[in-house]
Amino acid sequence: MIELRELTKKFGDFTAVDGLSLSIETGEFFGLLGPNGAGKTTTISMLSTVLLPTSGEIFIDGARLTRAASEQKRKLAVITQEYSMRQDMTMDEVMEYQGRLYYMPRKEIKRRSAELLEFAGLAEYHRRTVRHLSGGMKRKLMICRALLIEPEILLLDEPTAGMDALSRRQMWNLLKQVNDRDMTILLTTHYIEEAEALCDRVAMINQGKLQKLDTPQNLISELGRYTVDETGETGLRSTHFSSRDEAIRYLEKTGSDAALRNTTLEDVFIECAGRKIT
Repeated sequence: MIELRELTKKFGDFTAVDGLSLSIETGEFFGLLGPNGAGKTTTISMLSTVLLPTSGEIFIDGARLTRAASEQKRKLAVITQEYSMRQDMTMDEVMEYQGRLYYMPRKEIKRRSAELLEFAGLAEYHRRTVRHLSGGMKRKLMICRALLIEPEILLLDEPTAGMDALSRRQMWNLLKQVNDRDMTILLTTHYIEEAEALCDRVAMINQGKLQKLDTPQNLISELGRYTVDETGETGLRSTHFSSRDEAIRYLEKTGSDAALRNTTLEDVFIECAGRKIT
């Protein structure tokens, strides 16, 4: 279990994370959502101990996480937004280098590497250098590298950023398979449909503060399961309804530039972020 207790991070007069408290269960696929500057990456950076909290604490399985807490840190693997691999290395070399950093026996590195690259659909490219990999393949390799040390918790900061639709769906499938092995995953993403498809629960944060925390479906139900979109002089306006009958009655009163659809987690995100579509 991961516990954040009144977690706060300040940069001078700016508060990036403001008293954030939440718990993530063991084996849970958890999403952290919010607009740009909401504090998502800062939270991940504190969980990975790259940044230290200004105040508040993080606990992993009941033990306080610090830079010196090697037992807790070994449970974590982090995948950042940036590609952090040498361009002239092959996949095999990337995996071997990672294993040696953690003093893994060479035979174990080779066995685990072959297993993970096969698992990710990368085995046939194992001799290809990083510079000749597609963006999606690089992301998959970063996950394989992180999983080599058999962490209990995987921290993912925008893991599908820049991917095309097909590569993103392939990554979703890979992450679901990883989570099915009872690994705890914390995901930040700007693709809200990604969080809706993958996450057991999501936390909506804005300006460093927790706004909502629940399952995607509960958050959608709270807003209203049906949405009518209307296009007018001021742009697109969305109105949400608990029942389909209510939505249809409303739709019948509007003009032709209106449409009925199911509400999505993106609608919840927009409401929480306080943004209007214009």
